[in-house]
Amino acid sequence: MPSKPATRDYHPARVERAAGKPKRVATSAKRLVLPRQETNLDLDIGGRVVKLTNLGKLFWPELGITKRDLLQYYADVSQFLLPHIVDRAMVMKRYPNGAAGDFFFMKRAPKPRPDWIELCHIQHSSGNIIDFPMIQDLPSLLWLINLGCIDLNQWYARCDDVDRPDYLHFDLDPVPGANFAKVTETALLLREALESLKMPCYAKTTGSKGIHIYVPIQRGPTQKQVWTFAKEFAHAIAAQAPKLITAIYVVAKRPKGRVLVDYNQNAWGRTLASIYSIRPRPQATVSTPVTWQELERGVSLEDFRIDNVPARVRKLGDLWAPLLAKRGRFKLEAYL
Repeated sequence: MPSKPATRDYHPARVERAAGKPKRVATSAKRLVLPRQETNLDLDIGGRVVKLTNLGKLFWPELGITKRDLLQYYADVSQFLLPHIVDRAMVMKRYPNGAAGDFFFMKRAPKPRPDWIELCHIQHSSGNIIDFPMIQDLPSLLWLINLGCIDLNQWYARCDDVDRPDYLHFDLDPVPGANFAKVTETALLLREALESLKMPCYAKTTGSKGIHIYVPIQRGPTQKQVWTFAKEFAHAIAAQAPKLITAIYVVAKRPKGRVLVDYNQNAWGRTLASIYSIRPRPQATVSTPVTWQELERGVSLEDFRIDNVPARVRKLGDLWAPLLAKRGRFKLEAYL
């Protein structure tokens, strides 16, 4: 690690690449199909062996969805998912007893682990260095899901500079008394406000209760600066529609029946469920990119599930591809 110690606004990080395997395993055009008769499986993908265990374990008993089904889903969407999470530290949220069971968070990559799991070593202001796993290819994705992770929670900034994100976002979360129609209305208002500032923006369902709106930005501003802009924007938009929107973060002071424009998840070290993440909800809903036209017509969270999202993505492609592009990113410094 660099000799300069970490502070609240500076965090040295180092990438540890795979041992003896400098190249990532490319995603095959041929669909990977997990055998249904196997309970445990040593799966060889491009010379990397992934140990998959307890494949018949029910993760959604009411739906009959097993751990094998969970792994199969992520294999099916991996071509579109991986570019959005590559080179970013991953916080593991593990559900050893399925979607309705208890979960726990885990930051450090567990041992033993395959020597091809790449790590992001991040020094915190406390002096601690945490070795986060990075999901770089299909073998590492399946390795992580096999640990009992249902959704994926990656950092906003890439590991080469964990203080400077390449997007800002807003998490639209209904306060008790508000429904999803109000969340959609809020999303459309945010779109109008962001586009009035010439800021491109893209929406996805959270798969849980709300909608995420992301803005691709040029890397440069620190995470704290991005958070500061998001806070000011959230309060400004709430002032324009106080009967619909709130930006009050203290739960006890938050008015009922509103939609929270949550800016605080832009803070350093926070995460949100990634694009194409399955959520531990009763219907195995998925955080799915949607078009603004779909939101205008009206959608529900239950429209996007483990059983139909792979076909949707194969048909429509990745609606969030612009978030990966180098061109078209907004220069946030104009408003700092």
